[in-house]
Amino acid sequence: MNLNKIKVIAFDADDTLWVNEPYFRKAEEDFCNLLNDFLPEDTCNKILFEIEMQNLPTYGYGIKPFALSLIEAAIKISENKIPIETISKLINIAKEMLNMPIELIDGIEETLQQLSKKYKLVMATKGDLLDQERKLIKSGLENYFHHIEVMSDKQPRQYKKLIKHLDIQPEEFLMVGNSLKSDILPVLEIGASAIHIPFHTTWEHEKVADEVVVHFKFKELKKASELMNFL
Repeated sequence: MNLNKIKVIAFDADDTLWVNEPYFRKAEEDFCNLLNDFLPEDTCNKILFEIEMQNLPTYGYGIKPFALSLIEAAIKISENKIPIETISKLINIAKEMLNMPIELIDGIEETLQQLSKKYKLVMATKGDLLDQERKLIKSGLENYFHHIEVMSDKQPRQYKKLIKHLDIQPEEFLMVGNSLKSDILPVLEIGASAIHIPFHTTWEHEKVADEVVVHFKFKELKKASELMNFL
């Protein structure tokens, strides 16, 4: 993997800069506990995931779309019998998620501090604009980034648009992220480089059937601090 031409390094946000996915898993657990009079947990989770997938094209990614899917799933699972008090509890689950403190990934701030001396850094994430901006400000990492890009999705065309906006070529762009599906494969497809740093919890939607990637512009690292030795 030759990174001599790299000018811009883009970092995913959720579960690359800060912890995110465990909060969704906890919310799903709380949701199914509230609905346990209607369905067992595994079936409850399955229905919730199906509704989330149906809603993605309309709502996009983030906590607020997730909250709408929680309410819709509760109505479906209960066959319109869900108590209004339970709906209020579901809304509160989402509000608690929005107000969670930011827990940085180990070593990420030191890594950004060092890399920003040599490279132009970008935060490239998907999700709700307001929520991601709020988390970035609370994280204390904002000043390390030259540009913030919150995408509706992470497909090759969104990455091409970002690279064009940055006025660079694909071979000058490196993406760092925890999701093979969103952060790695689309970037390799457009001729840029990508580094995968796995997180211990992955959303089902972000999993790929074959998690072994072999590509001359790809590398997997165990933690963010390894970037400083590699770049």
